[in-house]
Amino acid sequence: MEVTRKNFKEVLPEVDKAIKECCFIAIDGEFSGLDAANHSHIAPFDTHEERYGKVKKSCSDFLMFQVGICTFKYNQKTERYEARPFNFYVFPRPHSRVAPDLRFLCQASSIDFLASQGFNFNKVFLEGISYLTPEQEGNLRDVLQQKHREVSLFSSPAFTTPGTDEQAGVTKGPIHIPDEQKEFIRKNCEFIQNFMDELVKDTLNLPPSNGFQRKLLYQTIRQKFTGVHLETKTGEKKERYIVVTRVKSEDELKKKEKEKQAAEIAEIDDAVGFTQVIKMISQSGKLLLGHNMLLDIIHILHQFYYPLPNGQEKWNENHTISYEDFKAMTHCAFPRIVDTKLMGSMNPFKEKIPSTGLGDLQKFLEFPPFCKPEVDLAEGFSSYNTPDQHHEAGFDAYLTGLCYISMTNYLGSLQKNASGRVSPTSSLLDPYVNKLFLMRMADAPYIDLTGPDLKLKREHVFNISFPKEWKNEDLNQLFSPFGNIQISWLNDTSAYVSLYRKEEAKNVMKTLCKDNTVYQIIRYNDHKTGNSANLRKRPMSAPDCLPPSKKQKSLNVDAAPFVSRSITPPLSDIIAPEVPSYADALKKSVKNGQSNKSKNKEVGDHGDVKMFEEPENWG
Repeated sequence: MEVTRKNFKEVLPEVDKAIKECCFIAIDGEFSGLDAANHSHIAPFDTHEERYGKVKKSCSDFLMFQVGICTFKYNQKTERYEARPFNFYVFPRPHSRVAPDLRFLCQASSIDFLASQGFNFNKVFLEGISYLTPEQEGNLRDVLQQKHREVSLFSSPAFTTPGTDEQAGVTKGPIHIPDEQKEFIRKNCEFIQNFMDELVKDTLNLPPSNGFQRKLLYQTIRQKFTGVHLETKTGEKKERYIVVTRVKSEDELKKKEKEKQAAEIAEIDDAVGFTQVIKMISQSGKLLLGHNMLLDIIHILHQFYYPLPNGQEKWNENHTISYEDFKAMTHCAFPRIVDTKLMGSMNPFKEKIPSTGLGDLQKFLEFPPFCKPEVDLAEGFSSYNTPDQHHEAGFDAYLTGLCYISMTNYLGSLQKNASGRVSPTSSLLDPYVNKLFLMRMADAPYIDLTGPDLKLKREHVFNISFPKEWKNEDLNQLFSPFGNIQISWLNDTSAYVSLYRKEEAKNVMKTLCKDNTVYQIIRYNDHKTGNSANLRKRPMSAPDCLPPSKKQKSLNVDAAPFVSRSITPPLSDIIAPEVPSYADALKKSVKNGQSNKSKNKEVGDHGDVKMFEEPENWG
């Protein structure tokens, strides 16, 4: 179901009902870009903190402007799932001059790709659903509250009488009008006087004016005229003007003022927009699915919760935000997460699925030893019966749910008492829950949101600095005595080199660390910690940015005298992932019993960090 700001209010109750009744929820997003030019790209030898920092920096530059949410409800009678996919267009349209006016980047390749898939950009910018973070919402409500206090002081005798308001510190009295504004005020007062004398119309629209002029008008009109109500409105061309309405009594004036203030409060409620959906998901505590979902999670938290930390940033004077805070915040907002890309990359699926891209994964899971899931689209959600609607967020969320059902059904079939369906709360899922897949990090393929991350064992990895003329072949020649290597460029003059034969690591420093060479080699851990005081340092001038494409061509640098070995193999063949087997993880989860459940704190509360102010009627 397509949802824009035109039908959002109408559909929202249906979304709420679908979330409350479902077994699990799948999400997906489409973005204005993926990686900014001034940020480092992801690399195989990132640490967990570095990878988070890189993805977070890109997320702060781009927008998620389409969000897919698909709920899956199990029907006990038919023994089939019923899916409800929603495709939301979202855009941070400023609803007033004091609302946030966001700046964001677009990446040409991302826009070109989405356009080739038939993405409707007009719907994003013209019909996108607005949203506010809780902090933005709170600031706007404070501004509006202050505005209502000020208006009641100088423009509405229905609320106050002339004199001094001691609490606000504002005194009513003669108004000082700057000379350059006197003619403007005089003409508008003349318009109002004619309007009051003619008794023909009930309302009068004054000419457009700026904020300062409107404030002068409010103050002047309420002192010169009685029996009128004033309200500021916005025209089709975003111009702001005052509407003067004739009122017959003080009670009618009070009523109109309250109606205006209620409308302004409702306007902020509307501006909160899509954030309400994220609140519903968070409050539900339901299992949340995504495919390669680190980017989706970071965007959701950043756009609809609170700005996420880039690293060691101050939250307040007593608390420093870190990567661990990101993990805690994510778990607080979404207590149970499963990444289907990681699930397909682990046992018992790893050896049976050759590709874990979403489209490929879904197709592989339709054939033995797996079974195509039995899922019906609910009434009114028939648009996804046609295949190949990839890269529409709602459809991709739907496919993610299908993949999850196929894989969990397969897990159920492996048990002694084989069953076709695995509950979202089953301990069979424990090896995959609350882990976010990390691309190109084979030795540490996920972030563990509720425990310590896998320890990085990279004694066979070295940092090497060299002349900017060097190419891949020069590095291959230098390290050829130690077997095949994997090269990960950092910039024009630096790279990480990983040995396939890990046992050779102890010989590298002995053999290659010599005086009077044009290169410098440092162990990976020493490079990360800056512990290289005992090594000869060669001055570097190249900036820490991505290098231009390095050709497989040697410059015959004398410093690399060895004969080149075979072509560098893929990263997956070089770094053997040390991921716990499914059986080991399952044994651990069974041993721990229900301990996982006790770790899931109440949604919305993690220590002193409140994600949302939760009304009592939630859930």
